[in-house]
Amino acid sequence: MPRDTVTPEYHALLARHEAMRLRRQLLTPAQSPAARTAREPEPSYDGAADQRVIAQSLELIASLDDLISRLYDALFGHWPYLRSLFPASMDFQKRHLVQIFRYLIGRLHRPDDVAAEFTRLGRDHRKLGVRPAHYLAFEAALREALRGTAGAQWTGTMEEAWLRMLRFAVAAMNRGAEEALREPPSWHATVTRHELRGPGLAVLRVSPHEPYAYRAGQFAAVASPLLPQAWRQYSLACAPRTDGELEFHVRQAGPGGVSEALVARTRAGDTLRLGPASGTATLDAAPARDLLLVADDTGWAPAKALLEELAARRSGHRMVHLFLGARHASERYDAAAVAALAQRLPWLRVVEVTTGEEALAEAVARQGDWSGHLAFVSGPPDSVGSVVSRLTAQGLPAGQIRHDPLPGLPALTGRRAEALEGADT
Repeated sequence: MPRDTVTPEYHALLARHEAMRLRRQLLTPAQSPAARTAREPEPSYDGAADQRVIAQSLELIASLDDLISRLYDALFGHWPYLRSLFPASMDFQKRHLVQIFRYLIGRLHRPDDVAAEFTRLGRDHRKLGVRPAHYLAFEAALREALRGTAGAQWTGTMEEAWLRMLRFAVAAMNRGAEEALREPPSWHATVTRHELRGPGLAVLRVSPHEPYAYRAGQFAAVASPLLPQAWRQYSLACAPRTDGELEFHVRQAGPGGVSEALVARTRAGDTLRLGPASGTATLDAAPARDLLLVADDTGWAPAKALLEELAARRSGHRMVHLFLGARHASERYDAAAVAALAQRLPWLRVVEVTTGEEALAEAVARQGDWSGHLAFVSGPPDSVGSVVSRLTAQGLPAGQIRHDPLPGLPALTGRRAEALEGADT
């Protein structure tokens, strides 16, 4: 739906709402998140109890995909002006929301983890123009979709469990948005360099128009003006630089999406939008262990950023073992940078793996015992999952493995697992 279908009264209402929130924020003395938490303790929430009810209710829902489709039908049917907040194609958005619900249901017994993750999401969602009033519409649409999907056996107990789960997540998102009022919802950045490094792969350098804070190992959502409101996450491929420029490595995932726009239809001088930096796969101030970096394909981007940060430190270096995977030797798109770092850093050991011949996870496992290392794993989700599983099977504790969030959630058992797994079909 074109943006001009949204009425001036709607924009005025949102503007007044935002002005009131900003005024409250500015009149409140600045405090750290820890101080705010100490001053305003979170209300207790028995997520485990709701998780049991929701897992049982999944037997009444044919699939989460159907539920999400009904939800958006209800949302846009009752509030058509909200359609302009979403990309033209809803396919990716629907899959993404299915993953969010899977995460919520799977982690609800750990409400502190859910609150932390959705606080981050609330900060990130400011770039979409989302306001607290929109969540109320979303809740009403979810209620309608649940009733329509589950049928006559749906109960008030089940519905209240779903809505409590949603409200708990939304409260965290609102907190995240409130805490980020002093930073832009998004950053505009000019593309200063666009290099094709092979079929369907580009390295982009961009210069944000305002200061952009991030740490090596983090990622950011990127949007092209060619696809308004469509965002995809890419790892930052450099440590913070004095000139403020950022680097992204983008492999085209398919036709018509953000990756194609960035690889095939973006040039130097174009302007992109960036969301806030996210992710916890970052370096400690002084790592207490030797490091293992496992990077598959464009997973080299965050590994490169971590190595640049380590190289900039004057002391306290640990040995670093880098396993770098590519399907074919011809796809080692940043070989010159890898060679330069290997030559300059005496504490770096590089093992290149051709994944068309040997699985990256097996190559890492075959090289030795990594149980005493701190591991960083990056790349396509399937590859990261395989490497993480292999490392944990070899005895590397999960707490010593860092990687970006992966889709999916912990396994449930019995009929609950069957109902949840059926949601993906």
